[in-house]
Amino acid sequence: MAVGISGIGIVCAIGNDAASVLGSLRRKESGIAAMRYLPSIHKELPVGEVKLSSQEMKRRLGLPADRPVSRTTLMGAIAIREALAQAGLADLSARRVALISGTTVGVMDITETYYERMKTDPSLELFPHSNECGRSTVEMARLCGLDAAECCTVSTACSSSLNAIILGAEMLRRDEVDVVIAGGSEALSKLHLNGFNSLMILDRQRCRPFDADRAGLNLGEGAAYVVLQNDVPQPLALVSGYANRCDAFHQTASSENGEGAFLAMAGALKMAGLRPQDIRYVNAHGTGTPNNDASESRALRRIFGTEMPEVSSTKAYTGHATSASGSIETVICILAMQHGFTPASLGWETPFEGGVIPTPGHDGVRLDHVLCNAFGFGGNDSALILSRPDASAPQASPSAARACAPDFSCREAARVRVDSDGQLSVLRDYLSPMESRRMGKLLKAGHLSALQALQAAGISRPDAIISATSRGMLENSTLFLEELIANAETLLKPTLFMQSTHNTLASALAIRTGCHGYNVTYSSGDESAAWALRDARRLIATGQAASVLVVSFDETLDGGRTGDYFAESFVLIRDRDE
Repeated sequence: MAVGISGIGIVCAIGNDAASVLGSLRRKESGIAAMRYLPSIHKELPVGEVKLSSQEMKRRLGLPADRPVSRTTLMGAIAIREALAQAGLADLSARRVALISGTTVGVMDITETYYERMKTDPSLELFPHSNECGRSTVEMARLCGLDAAECCTVSTACSSSLNAIILGAEMLRRDEVDVVIAGGSEALSKLHLNGFNSLMILDRQRCRPFDADRAGLNLGEGAAYVVLQNDVPQPLALVSGYANRCDAFHQTASSENGEGAFLAMAGALKMAGLRPQDIRYVNAHGTGTPNNDASESRALRRIFGTEMPEVSSTKAYTGHATSASGSIETVICILAMQHGFTPASLGWETPFEGGVIPTPGHDGVRLDHVLCNAFGFGGNDSALILSRPDASAPQASPSAARACAPDFSCREAARVRVDSDGQLSVLRDYLSPMESRRMGKLLKAGHLSALQALQAAGISRPDAIISATSRGMLENSTLFLEELIANAETLLKPTLFMQSTHNTLASALAIRTGCHGYNVTYSSGDESAAWALRDARRLIATGQAASVLVVSFDETLDGGRTGDYFAESFVLIRDRDE
């Protein structure tokens, strides 16, 4: 059963549809420029903005000018409509459909606009949803006539949209749906611009991935979605392999040897039944930061050795669109395969010791198999292999074999809940005072719940970790936003930003337990835990994991301070008696 891509849609800094993006890539034109739409004081930082105002996007979508809609939602709806049109799917009423979207910032741009009024005006119902990633996915579905679709939101920082595509492919292989629209959307916001700036990894010039003189990344925005179906008659490309692995090293930095990236690429190759030399092009994560490019170079050399395929990073065109970057680069890979070229790595001049030498770009090449990387905070590393429909068959077909294998059953081995009525004092039995001192109450509760559940199940290192949350680390996000406003975007604490992403807990638990396996976070409102448990059971049923830690957590705020919170952990294990 081959999962095919029948439609693509994209909007980013170098184009507002697939055709214009293709033109910019062929002309080697970057979209990184001075800030135009984001109302930040940091005009010294170039960005990859979509070249449309929110009002222009509303007109395209037929929306009232005075309706508050996030750029995340607007860009996503534009890209989804394009993908559905190319796939020829005007009527989906009789099909089982899922919309799976990756985002981290979600509707934060709207939150920033109305934040002060939200706290005092009850008529503004945005505040309770200000940190809910899933809100943008539901809004996109409505704007695209997908009201009956299952809506799922993945939030794993910069690997979110690639993980959304991976989930969609898994659901199709398991015959859970007929059609999946998968990808991601992310708008620029003051919160994540200032967050990355507080980490001192933003370049004041156009980024130069893999160059010895690289100084950081340029943030971007955009959206891209692909339509996935089984056995498409004339697919644009086939999804032949993928893997999600965790570096389990640090909340924001990559390990020196690129272990997570290496494991993700190796897993994708194994699933596709391909050898490293079968890959003709790699679209690298390639952010332009000293740490990422050195770590990814090491991982690429571990995979390919001296037979390195053409490698480039397209972030010097689009900027780093964070959660949307993986799907944007997936669409770019498909365009490159269709039109027989490799995108140039702009800005590269000088190699660094151990670094890969990126391609200047070539025309007239046949790309049978390409590899796309996306790596997120917390070491959430994912890799996707796309193949031409007419490419020669791989040596083996382990993905098809896995899909047809008898299911394993699973059972719940332990469950532990910690909430605001309980005591966190016993956390010292699991974490040092230094470690716990840097955590908010929700992060502490999550650790205590998870570590107690693992202990009760007799498991020190699970095979996979999945978390579920509606609002994520709401306290840290709110404190960082309050600080941003109070300090006029200056002198901000990076720790608050580092612990504000929705996948903070899942990543921290992977680091603590040394779990390099599958790691994902769902943020789909009240359905978050259901999606997490469904995924955990799928991992066990398909033999991808024998034990999965699932942590569901959330918190509320009362007057800007932490209110009620809870964390409930489940350990699911394969029932070996079956």
